[in-house]
Amino acid sequence: MPQSRRLVRPRNGTVIAGVCAGLAERFGMGRGTVRFLFVLSCLLPGPQFVIYLVLWIIMPKADY
Repeated sequence: MPQSRRLVRPRNGTVIAGVCAGLAERFGMGRGTVRFLFVLSCLLPGPQFVIYLVLWIIMPKADY
């Protein structure tokens, strides 16, 4: 059975909340790559941190 491509926060391999790990799994990227891009984006002006918090709240945890 193919792995689901839902946007969920995994229970393992997380650093803070699992948002970057969940985004990486959903879009087929490496977790480190997504984390690096997030940190780079925080150097730019914008609501990146607020978006992270919102995703933390609305993304469900994986069922396993």
